[in-house]
Amino acid sequence: MKNKVILVSSNQLGKGDEALGEGVLETFFTILKQREDKPEAIFLMNTGVYTLTENSLVSVHLKEIHESGVPVYACKTCVDHYEVEQKLISGEISGMGHFIDLASKHEVLTIA
Repeated sequence: MKNKVILVSSNQLGKGDEALGEGVLETFFTILKQREDKPEAIFLMNTGVYTLTENSLVSVHLKEIHESGVPVYACKTCVDHYEVEQKLISGEISGMGHFIDLASKHEVLTIA
């Protein structure tokens, strides 16, 4: 995962059953946080910002990943659109320009 930025554009991994998709996404981040080689950053947009709220099973893992030193960013436009700023339990709010800067320096792995 070194030199990669993970772009999370949904609150679930894959299409289909929502509960299954969120469970699979939780498994992804559970395994990721246990790895020695961490990504450069995680950027959340669209419904992916929901994964940083207390209502998401994924939020605990993202918080631990952030606390381990990996920057976790939530798209400001998306946070404002979904009105979740007060519900975020971790990470930082950032703009699309910042994501473009990250993407210009690192390979992007998209989770959709």
